[in-house]
Amino acid sequence: ITKLVDNGLERTPGLNEAVAALLPLVNAQKDQLNTQGITNLLWAITKLVDNGLERTPGLNEAVAALLPLVNAQKNQLSARDIANLLWAITKLVENGLKRTPGLNEAVAALLPLVNAQKDQFTPQHIANLLWAMAKLVDNGLERTPGVNEALVALFHRVNTQKGQFNVQDIANLLWAMAKLVDNEQEWTPGLKEAVAALLPHVNVQKNTFNAQGIANLLWAMAKLVDNGQERTPGLNEAVAALLTHVNVQKDQFKARDIANLLWAMAKLVDSGQESTPELKEAVAALLPHVNAQKAHFKPQGITNLLWAMAKLVDNGQEKTTALNKTVLALLPRVKIQKDQFIPQHIANLLWSMAKLVDNGQESTPEINEAVTALLPHVNTLRATFKPQEIANLLWAMAKLVNNGQEQTPALNEAVATLLPHVNAQKDQFIPQHIASLLWAMAKLVDNGQEWTPEFQAALAALLPHVRAQKANFKPQSIANLLWAMAKLGELVELNVVTSTFESLVYRISENPQLCRQVISMSLWGVMVCCARLSLDSNANKNNVLEKHMDDLLTRLKNTSPDNEEDQTIIAMAASWLGRACPFTPHYQTTISKHQADFRNQLQSCMPSLKIEEEKSLNSLPPVDLLLPDHNMVIEVQGSSHYVNDEFKTRKGSTLLKIALLQKAGFEVIEIPVKQRWNRDLMKPFIDQIKKRTNSQ
Repeated sequence: ITKLVDNGLERTPGLNEAVAALLPLVNAQKDQLNTQGITNLLWAITKLVDNGLERTPGLNEAVAALLPLVNAQKNQLSARDIANLLWAITKLVENGLKRTPGLNEAVAALLPLVNAQKDQFTPQHIANLLWAMAKLVDNGLERTPGVNEALVALFHRVNTQKGQFNVQDIANLLWAMAKLVDNEQEWTPGLKEAVAALLPHVNVQKNTFNAQGIANLLWAMAKLVDNGQERTPGLNEAVAALLTHVNVQKDQFKARDIANLLWAMAKLVDSGQESTPELKEAVAALLPHVNAQKAHFKPQGITNLLWAMAKLVDNGQEKTTALNKTVLALLPRVKIQKDQFIPQHIANLLWSMAKLVDNGQESTPEINEAVTALLPHVNTLRATFKPQEIANLLWAMAKLVNNGQEQTPALNEAVATLLPHVNAQKDQFIPQHIASLLWAMAKLVDNGQEWTPEFQAALAALLPHVRAQKANFKPQSIANLLWAMAKLGELVELNVVTSTFESLVYRISENPQLCRQVISMSLWGVMVCCARLSLDSNANKNNVLEKHMDDLLTRLKNTSPDNEEDQTIIAMAASWLGRACPFTPHYQTTISKHQADFRNQLQSCMPSLKIEEEKSLNSLPPVDLLLPDHNMVIEVQGSSHYVNDEFKTRKGSTLLKIALLQKAGFEVIEIPVKQRWNRDLMKPFIDQIKKRTNSQ
C-alpha cells in the first residue's frame, strides 16, 4: 500500500480504511515479527506519514510497539535494515513524533551497528544514513561517542564510493554534511575529504538535478562556507554550475526551495562570492515567484527571504522594481504570522528591515506595521535571545530610529527590556557584537533615547571587553567603537576613552585597505578624544593621537568625498591641525527661538554690542552667537547637546565644537538648557558677558 501511495496512488477512503484496519494488528502480532518485518513496517508507516497520513492513536501505538523490537533484534539486522530503520525513525521525528525513551534506545542500539557494518552499506544507504544522523542531531540528538564513531565511518565511505552516488545521494550527502557542521560538527580530515570528493560530481551531474536537489545543494554550499569551508576552485565551479540551472528550473521550485535558494545566494555573496551575471540572473528569476507564492511561505521562509533581500542589497545588488515588489509582498506576511516567529526569526526580521531601510528602502506603512507587530514579541521573548540576537536587535532598533522610525512606547520598552540582558550575557559577546551594541546605544541616545541606569549598566559591562578583545576587532568594528565612545562624550571617563583609543586607532592607521566610512568615523572619533584632552586642564596632551588624526585626514581627503558630513569632518580636522581646508563646507543654518530670545535680551541690555548669528568661523560649523569685537562665542545649548535629562553630561559633538573654537582663539560661553528656560537665570550670564566685554 505504501509503495503504491509513494508512486502516486490517490489516498482514497478505502485505502485509509485498509491502513486503519491493519495498524492495530502490528501491536497484536509484534512478537511474531522478524527483523525484515520490523524494518518494512517502520519504513511503510514513515512513508505513509510523509505522504500525508494522519498520526492517529493507532499509528502512534504501532510505532511504539515496534521501537523496542529494534533493540531486541539489533544483532540480526542487515546493513539495509540499519539504513532503512534510521531513515524511518528520523522521518517520523521530522514529522512530529516525540523522542521517547523507546525511540532514543532504538537509535542508540543502531549507531554501533553503523560502524560495525560500514563496509556493507551501498551508496544509497550511506546517503540515507548521513541524512538521518544530520536530521537527528538537528532535532536534539546528543553527540555521544557512538554518534561520532558512526559519522567518522560514514565520512570515510563517502570518499571511498564517491563515484557511485546518484544525483539525489549527492544532494542529500552535501546537505547532511552542511547541517552537521551547522550543528558544531568538527571539521575533521575525513569530513573535509568527503566534501572535496563530492564537489566535482555536482558539476559533472549538474544537468540531472531536480529543483529540490539544486535548492538543497546551494543551501548546503552556503552553509559549509558560512561555517569555515574554504572557497576552493571546486566549490566555485559547483556553485557556478548550479546557478545556471536556477534560471532554467525557476518554475518548478516550491516556496521552501525559493526561500532556501535566495538565502543561500545571499549568504555566498556575503562570504565573498562574486556577484556574477549568473548569480544576478538567478536572483532575478526567483523574485517574481516570491510574490506569486507569498501565501505559502512559513515563518522560517519569510525570515530567510527578507534576510536575503537585505544582505543582497547590502552587498551591491541593484534595488530593482522586482526586488521592491518582493519586499512589499513579504512585509504583510510578517504581520499576519507575527505570533509564529521564534526569537531567531524576530531578530533576523528586525535586522533585515533596518538594513533595507538603511540602504534606501522607503520607510513605508508596511515596514512600520511589520516593525510594530514584532516589537511586543521582543519583550515577551527577551529571556530567550542569544547574544548575537540581542546585538542584532539593538542595532536594528537604533538603525530604524536613525532612519525616521518613531520612538514609540513599544520601541522604548523593547530597548529597555534588552539592556539588562547585555549585562547578563556580557562574557558571551564576540567583538562584532560589542561594537554593534556600543554603536547602537550611542545612536539611540543621539536620537533622544533616555539614558537610563540600564544603559549605564550595559555600557559599564561592555567597556572592559573592548580592551580585553582589542586584538580581535575588524576595521569597521573599530570605527564603530571609536565613533560610539566619542559620541557618548562625558559619559565615558576620559582615561578609559584615551586608553581605548590608543589601543585601537593604530590598527586603523596601519591598515591600507579602508573604506571611506571607516576613515571618516575614525577621524571624527579621534578628534573628539583630542578635544576632551584639550578641555581637561589636568590631562596630558597626546601627540600620538594627533599624528593619527593627521594621517586619517590625508586619507579621507584622498577619497574625494562629496557628502556634507565628510566635508565637515575634513574642515574640522584641518582647523585642528592648522592646515588649509581644500573647500568651503556648506552648512545649514537655523536660529532657534531660545537663541533669538537670548540675543534680544542681551542686545536690550547692551544696545551697542555687535552680535552676529549663525556665523561659520575657520570653516567650522556655525556658532549660535558671535561677538566679533571681543573674539567671544556664545553657544545656547539645547537638550540635543546632552546625553541625559540632567543636562550636565555633554555629547562628543558638543565637546569637539567647543574645543575647536577655543583652539582657534575664541572664548566660548555655554548657556545650558536649564538656565535658558528662565529669563531670570539668564542675568548672571549677561552680567558675565558685560564684565568681559567691558574689561576688553
